[in-house]
Amino acid sequence: MQKSTLILATGLLSLCGFAGGTAVPDGRPADPPNILLIMTDDQGWGDIRSHGNPEIDTPVMDRLAREGARFERFFVSPVCAPTRASLLTGRHALRTGVHGVTRGHETMRADEVTLAETLKGAGYATGLFGKWHNGAHYPHDPNGQGFDEFVGFAAGHWNNYFDTHLQHNDRLVPTRGFITDVLTDAALGFIEQHRERPFFAYVAYNAPHSPFQVPDTYFDRYTGRGFDSEKASIYGMVEQVDDNMGRLLEALDHHGLADNTIVVFLTDNGPNGCNRYNGDMKGCKGHVDEGGVRVPLFVRWPDRIPRDTVVRELAAHIDLMPTLLDLAGVAPDGPAFDGVSLAPLLRGDAAVDWPERALFTHWYGGGIVQPFPGSVRTDRWRAVNKGNAWELYDMLNDPGQHIEVGAQHPDVLGRLGTAYRDWFDEVGAGNFEPIPTGIGYAARPAVTLPGNEAYLIPAPGEGINYDVAAGWANDWVTDWVSAEAYPQWPVDVQTSGRYEVTLLYTVAETHLGSRLRVLVGGQSLEKTVDSAHDPLPVFSPDRVLRKEVYEKEWASLVMGTLRLEAGVTQLSVHALTLEQGRSIDLKAVRVRLVR
Repeated sequence: MQKSTLILATGLLSLCGFAGGTAVPDGRPADPPNILLIMTDDQGWGDIRSHGNPEIDTPVMDRLAREGARFERFFVSPVCAPTRASLLTGRHALRTGVHGVTRGHETMRADEVTLAETLKGAGYATGLFGKWHNGAHYPHDPNGQGFDEFVGFAAGHWNNYFDTHLQHNDRLVPTRGFITDVLTDAALGFIEQHRERPFFAYVAYNAPHSPFQVPDTYFDRYTGRGFDSEKASIYGMVEQVDDNMGRLLEALDHHGLADNTIVVFLTDNGPNGCNRYNGDMKGCKGHVDEGGVRVPLFVRWPDRIPRDTVVRELAAHIDLMPTLLDLAGVAPDGPAFDGVSLAPLLRGDAAVDWPERALFTHWYGGGIVQPFPGSVRTDRWRAVNKGNAWELYDMLNDPGQHIEVGAQHPDVLGRLGTAYRDWFDEVGAGNFEPIPTGIGYAARPAVTLPGNEAYLIPAPGEGINYDVAAGWANDWVTDWVSAEAYPQWPVDVQTSGRYEVTLLYTVAETHLGSRLRVLVGGQSLEKTVDSAHDPLPVFSPDRVLRKEVYEKEWASLVMGTLRLEAGVTQLSVHALTLEQGRSIDLKAVRVRLVR
């Protein structure tokens, strides 16, 4: 039954092994398998009934765990963008340039070869439905990184889940219904359209990431069980995803595709909060302990992967691309993988001699890449350094990390600490200067530079700020009270020509009259803000007070046109005058190639 509508105008770092890349077969199966990759956002290992949580209902996830392989020790990064980069490239996230979640630090370098690009080159139809979070601008966006079809959003989170706008390839389109239903409908349409050829459908649900919005039926079910609004929202969103996963599996059955479709389910990091069931593991999202990075992984391929297979060997997100290519018989065509193919484990080969691995975790959310927090995981040990000193935990005898045992095993701690430092020195040796946003591409003549991607000069809080201090996705520039402070974006002009520049802003009547200047490539435009626009936030049906910004309607101020020459430069906006001690709130700058 159609539950929602997509309305178209026309239509860490990461964890890794010591081992290098693994080869895949030269040949392909006569009938290449389809791949359905499903990932949720901020769902923890413990947010699944079959993982021992009696508080939540996830029958479809539980069914997938029974019908194929369930990984007992599968690890990702502590936060979402690094996980997604490693998943899509088979490489450490720092190698790809991804080292944060905002300000462009989540952007994957355009020359990385993704799973979508490789499968597309092998004849697959490729589609992404949901959250991207590895670069908002072409050629770093999904279409530039191998996806034929994209419905979702490129940022780290979305503001509203009901009756919202989503990106369809290069434009925003209105939708009707709850976002999880909308994304599922788009994926179902893609599967139906391409059912006669091999396809790769990446369904990256944003639930249960905040803001906490969920249909009444699911919310009421969990508040009726006595849970508070936050947990009821999270569990309700997870169960709603579970129902939609059921719709995807039913479509595979309906089209006769189930037997030749590899279905993969995982989540992108630990739970978004340490106050719910997570198998007695230490840590949650953002932590380098076990609970921040151990997540579910279920893989089903009927008649190829035995039912009820339990994989206890260590595995990580960097292994998925080499594994899926191996299973599909597609040769890689990019840089060497850091991960390895898990196909021997999935096939249940009892004779496989699986070597012991060390998996590394890194997370530092600041602008300059630092080595810690970080950790190392082996079959028995987890060594953790949160910036002060190394700690050691025996994960076989103390999986909850309750007892630190470094003093009893100094040789182990020293060996793992040295291995981590050697690893970080290698993967963190790249250039992490901001990746300029390309403007003037023929495929994307109009580009929007959002406020949260701006670098605030001299610094946030010094005469200028983001609305939320961290400057997460969808944020804007505010508290602009100094004419010496300004926002700045690095840009890479692709085509010499004339460009129209427009500011998206709000300003109260009391601060009307500020004169603004846009500087870019040695050219400038000036204009006085002569129209007040100070709307209330758009209504958002949150169940819990959010930490992120609320959505607003923004006014447009066309600054004019200027000629830019091709090359890397900076675009900045300056308040030449302040009215009543304050300038505008600036949501974004739009730059459009006009000739």
